[in-house]
Amino acid sequence: MIEEHYSQVEGVEIPPELLLQAPLPQQELIEAWLSELRGRRVKLSVPQRQQKADLIELVVRNASYELQRAQRASEQNQLATEDLAQLLDLALPPRRIEGYDISHIQGSDAVASQVVFVDGLPAKQHYRKYKIQSSSVRAGHSDDFMSMAEVIRRRFRRWAQAKADGADLRELRRAAGTALHTGGLNDWPDVVMIDGGKGQLSAVMEALRELNLDEELVVCSLAKQREEVFLPGAKDPLESEPDQLGVQLLRRLRDEAHRFAVSFHRQQRGERMKRSRLSDIPGLGPKRIRDLLAHFRSIDAIQLASPETLAAAPGMGPGLARVVWEYFHPPLDPDPEAGLHAGLHADLDPAESADGGLDSPDTAEPSADRENERPLELAG
Repeated sequence: MIEEHYSQVEGVEIPPELLLQAPLPQQELIEAWLSELRGRRVKLSVPQRQQKADLIELVVRNASYELQRAQRASEQNQLATEDLAQLLDLALPPRRIEGYDISHIQGSDAVASQVVFVDGLPAKQHYRKYKIQSSSVRAGHSDDFMSMAEVIRRRFRRWAQAKADGADLRELRRAAGTALHTGGLNDWPDVVMIDGGKGQLSAVMEALRELNLDEELVVCSLAKQREEVFLPGAKDPLESEPDQLGVQLLRRLRDEAHRFAVSFHRQQRGERMKRSRLSDIPGLGPKRIRDLLAHFRSIDAIQLASPETLAAAPGMGPGLARVVWEYFHPPLDPDPEAGLHAGLHADLDPAESADGGLDSPDTAEPSADRENERPLELAG
């Protein structure tokens, strides 16, 4: 277990001493291996003193609690998949279920997520992100039905091509669970869940009909308002309770798909805003913008960089570096209002300035008249 764990971490994460419950076979060899990974000596020891022995006892107790928790969670997930199988009228509990969601702001930076649960638990190594490619989905114009259909087409087009080429999909699905060669087709889901209602579900089924896979896949949708489960072609939702285990599993899948889609959308929007700001700088084209962001990692780093540091970046030179630096460090202008007041006072006749008036010669009244009007002005 030590070899398996520490072979996947950086050397800086290896501690100088590891306490063991019991001596290990080839302990000296493992010490040398860990020391080489860390770059400094690592000691493996079985504690004899009470304080360290108590620490080992605490670790064993915590490990036991964690094992019990994992076993209870596994049992709960097994019950949830069995309940979902009963809800969807499946012969066996689904092992791999996939959830899909769309995220955008009024059509801009539209993306989709594909999340996967295996045996009721997230399998993040199988998650996928999609950028919506349809020209009909753009800023100011969104179409979730079209977007969802596009993602499903892209997800299952290899399987559709295999079927069109005469492959036996049942045999491929069976072989996917073994070590047999499947040509990369080893990701067939037992259930596909769409975030949405009957509209999203209908769009997905139309896409699957185009792929000739509508009879092959088990597809359902989960509507948010009442947590209702819909099947293709059904007018009414399935009879279910929001708190039953199978529905709770679909909700966890739906929430994870939503979280993953929103996270990717924010990332894409942030990258676009970075590129948009840099594109205002004369002389920076798309390639130089990409190179700058790849080199400095953020707009803030570019803004803080000196002209010399900017000039040393790929694709930059002293002249362009100066342009970029001056864009983020414009010269300070004097207060425009102060300049305006100074100009006005300079143009005023001394008598007018003392009186505070700005009347033109054509409209100015005698001083006495103005004095008579002052109480009225104050009263107003």
